[in-house]
Amino acid sequence: MVETRIAPRHRVMKAAKIEIGAGAIDCTVRDLSLTGAAIAVANQAEIPERFTLIIPDDGLHLPCHVVWRKEYRIGVAFD
Repeated sequence: MVETRIAPRHRVMKAAKIEIGAGAIDCTVRDLSLTGAAIAVANQAEIPERFTLIIPDDGLHLPCHVVWRKEYRIGVAFD
């Protein structure tokens, strides 16, 4: 299988939050690159197409949009 990503990804296990308006949903960042991330969520029903991904340990607030969805994972690209 040929790798087609723009930036190399790094496997991580970081606690994060999906910020939606005044609320937030807990999630876990599983893969991270300069251009996007794969995040694990318990339930993606309330997660919109655009949101801010907050990774507190790294002090990051990353606006992003969804590029793919699977049962408990979401792939995002950073805006």
